[in-house]
Amino acid sequence: MDHVRLGGTGLLVSNLCLGTMTFGLQCDEHTSHAILDRADEGGITFIDTADVYPLGGGLDTVGRTEEIVGNWMRGKRDRFVVATKCFGRTGPAPWQQGNSRKHILDAVEGSLRRLGTDYIDLYQLHRPDPGTPIDETLGALDDLVRAGKVRYVGCSNFPAYQLARALGRSEVRALVRFDCVQPRYNLLFRQIERDLIPLCAEEGVGIISYNPIAGGLLSGKHDPSSPPPEGTRFTLGNAAGNYQNRYWHDREFSTVEELRKLAEREGVALVTLAVAWVLANPVVTAPIVGASRPDQLDASLAASGFSMKEELKSELDALTHPYRMGDAVA
Repeated sequence: MDHVRLGGTGLLVSNLCLGTMTFGLQCDEHTSHAILDRADEGGITFIDTADVYPLGGGLDTVGRTEEIVGNWMRGKRDRFVVATKCFGRTGPAPWQQGNSRKHILDAVEGSLRRLGTDYIDLYQLHRPDPGTPIDETLGALDDLVRAGKVRYVGCSNFPAYQLARALGRSEVRALVRFDCVQPRYNLLFRQIERDLIPLCAEEGVGIISYNPIAGGLLSGKHDPSSPPPEGTRFTLGNAAGNYQNRYWHDREFSTVEELRKLAEREGVALVTLAVAWVLANPVVTAPIVGASRPDQLDASLAASGFSMKEELKSELDALTHPYRMGDAVA
């Protein structure tokens, strides 16, 4: 497993990051720990989670994923770079969500407690908050870094213009800046190539992208003639509708079939090919890969050692070029 610098920082992270949003709902703690073990064996040293995980849960499951990760990390915290996020609702009170100073300072204490650590390597805003001035948010994050509770800060789901503005405000006010962004990026969703990726390249912002296999559609195992199978992202809790809207469409299935043929020709799993394509973008630091069973990680792990030939990348780019322009909705 290669290690690369996170954006313009000196922090080295594995070029695959383990995503954990399945932990605590799709898979129990025992299975989650087995997945973490497999990632560790495969050389992954970078783990991403969030205070509102598991995906598809509600207030009853808030923090469960962080607890599972924290239990597993006991006695080996120093071997991993740990990233988590705040924004989502963590309680019934109206201030228990968003990017206000109050919520950020409260949320980080909860994450530290659940993770069983006294610092977080990378603390990210899960999404923008139109109700909170960015200066207030950056000021709170700056205080956390100065207090030693957070090492680096980042954001997730920020469009390019909001990331650019945040970087500008950090520079003007001499506050901590976002060192990475976490966007959705895969062969079926390439919009960020038009603005966010060039911005990150120019500003030295790392990219740890999620959904590299499109919620599992790029495994090539789903049947478009049947309803989404139970227990997958497409049927799981309150996230099911979102994933179906993103990917469960005729055009995507048709593209997946063409991609599957290319993978077969190359003698590689479609998952490996899809993750390797993300890795082939030099601005991407690490795709976030996940699983609901340990063996599902193997094809993603193989992408780290896959040599993407320029001719193959050009074929993949051409086949999926329409997905640079916007969401494909049937």
